Amino acid sequence: MLRLACPYCGVRDQPEFRFGGQSHITRPPFEASDAEWADYLFVRDNPKGVLYERWLHEYGCGRWFNVARDTVTHEVLAVYRMGEAKPSLDGNIPGQADVTKL
Repeated sequence: MLRLACPYCGVRDQPEFRFGGQSHITRPPFEASDAEWADYLFVRDNPKGVLYERWLHEYGCGRWFNVARDTVTHEVLAVYRMGEAKPSLDGNIPGQADVTKL
């Protein structure tokens, strides 16, 4: 079972959480073309490797947070709060005190 470390509540089992899809996606302006809106709404990365995801602690604090997870091994590489910058996973994570590494 996947275990996630909620940055607010600590480590919990996956059934307490709801997957929210890929994180760090920028919404296009209202004037964007239909093709740009279609890309925003339907096109997502599906890498074999690290994916930055959003998760909701649905049966806990009810807050959203971000996770960097390896899609091959399911290893959680970093957990960080919404609004924080995407961490660099080269071993040099900015704001290390605010990032929970598992």
